[in-house]
Amino acid sequence: MSEQKTCKQCDQSFIIEEEDLEFYNKISPTFNGEKYQIPVPTLCPNCRQQRRLSFRNERNLYNRKCDLTGKQIISIYSSDKPYKVYDQEAWWSDKWDPLEYGKEFDFSRPFFDQFKELQVVVPRVSLTNTNSENSEYTNYTANNKNCYLIFSNSYGHNENCYYGTCLSKSKNCVDSINIFDCELTFDCIDCTNCYHLFSSRNCVGCSDSYFLSDCRQCNHCLACKGLRGKQYCILNEQYSKEEYEKKLAESDLYTHAGYDKMLKIFNDFDKKTPHLFTRQINCENCTGDYLQNSKDCLGCFDTNKSEHCKYLQYSVGDDNYCYDSSYLVDSEYCYENMSLVDCNHLLFTNLTWWGVSNSYYSDLCFNNSHDLFGCVGLKKKEYCILNKQYTKDEYEELVPKIIEHMKKGGEWGEFFPMSLSPFGYNETIAQEYFPLEKDDAEKRSAKWQDQDFSMKYDGPFYEPKDIKEYINNEEERKNILAGILKCEVSGKPFKIVPGELAFYIENEIPIPTKHSDVRHREQQKLRNPRKLYHRECMCEETGHDHEGHCKNEFETTYASDRPEKVYCETCYQKSIL
Repeated sequence: MSEQKTCKQCDQSFIIEEEDLEFYNKISPTFNGEKYQIPVPTLCPNCRQQRRLSFRNERNLYNRKCDLTGKQIISIYSSDKPYKVYDQEAWWSDKWDPLEYGKEFDFSRPFFDQFKELQVVVPRVSLTNTNSENSEYTNYTANNKNCYLIFSNSYGHNENCYYGTCLSKSKNCVDSINIFDCELTFDCIDCTNCYHLFSSRNCVGCSDSYFLSDCRQCNHCLACKGLRGKQYCILNEQYSKEEYEKKLAESDLYTHAGYDKMLKIFNDFDKKTPHLFTRQINCENCTGDYLQNSKDCLGCFDTNKSEHCKYLQYSVGDDNYCYDSSYLVDSEYCYENMSLVDCNHLLFTNLTWWGVSNSYYSDLCFNNSHDLFGCVGLKKKEYCILNKQYTKDEYEELVPKIIEHMKKGGEWGEFFPMSLSPFGYNETIAQEYFPLEKDDAEKRSAKWQDQDFSMKYDGPFYEPKDIKEYINNEEERKNILAGILKCEVSGKPFKIVPGELAFYIENEIPIPTKHSDVRHREQQKLRNPRKLYHRECMCEETGHDHEGHCKNEFETTYASDRPEKVYCETCYQKSIL
């Protein structure tokens, strides 16, 4: 039987289903034969997500000193933060012992206050780009080579990629988001197995094309949507090879004027054509958006190969029986976590990777640690509370007492409050998905980063030329690489790096006139927000197995006040194919 609740943060109502109660009961921890029940949430799913995302700074990188070695490093923690920060080599070394910071639990004080004190003294790792070569300016990445300003790549294995988020197994890609097994893409979003593709989104197996949306196995197409196995098409109209190449050349896509004109034509065309209510591939009984190969996943986004989950964001693959978790892979029976890798039965944790299990309210714990409560920075440890070592019997006797203490203060069952995030709200991806002004963020107990650490420049700016001016002009290439460009939107200075310039020249792409942060924000706006609305299919076309208005209903990320025509699966397929 379902139960209606009111979110204590936004006052919106939300439903607790019978299946939710069963899940909370299943994952509630047991100590000495007694189960300690996880209470139902006090926040709605969106506010729970917002709280978790306020702990993740992906893109803001700073210069600072390593607090162990004194050398200059790149870090996600600015120098004004109160935390100790070690570079990756020092943090993973045996030159320090996190148990030296252990403390007794004080039953006269709230748990979160004591945990915050532990966070401040235990060293934090500067950033994470594991097993990477010449990719210092990357974060939450692994196994990359010659990459620059790419972020959040769980599987990684990228090479020569610049300015991207959530890239995997890709080469020579620039300004792309959520791409897998791609090569030579530019300004692409949610694309798989694509080659030499530009300014396209939601495509699979496409190549040698510009401005595509929801196309499959297409090549040599321009400004098309919803095509399958086509070539030499423009605005979904078929041309001969010769006609297509002539019109493509006439578009002057190597110039800003030509590229921007065609982009506008494509966007106008895309808005006028029907939109599928959700983007799912090979899914069963799922709701959300951008799901693949999943079953029984509800309210999930960017989820792949997962089952029996609810309210996930960026489940990279093989997650089972997980609720309310963000950025996870190969994990099961987890609830209210931020960033999991290969974990089992974790509750209310942040950055717990590589085999951590049966642990609660912990941060930055790794490498097969288990049975932790309120710990920070542990590796290969067990039966620890606030970084203090206990025996198994001592641990199982003390943890229930702490849980009872937390219940009295309303802490048990809640993820860390925003006040415990190491970052200002405006540094985190919470600001991307749930933007707030400073006053509103502080009302939610979040911090705010006021100090501007970005590059300062008051000299002359370089004005980029048409890309063909650089092809056989070594002097001009030197000039642009030495120069500082000015963002036409934010006014922020930015540079062009050598590999990036080589990509633009090779593919005859205009030099960007916007800062990479601005380009990223504009791309994010092309993806729908992570919020579902109950709607009815808008199709009124004839020959679609319905008379008049289609009555199919669904959950979609398209709000009712948006201009797009939103169709169910059946009507969409008949409309565009």
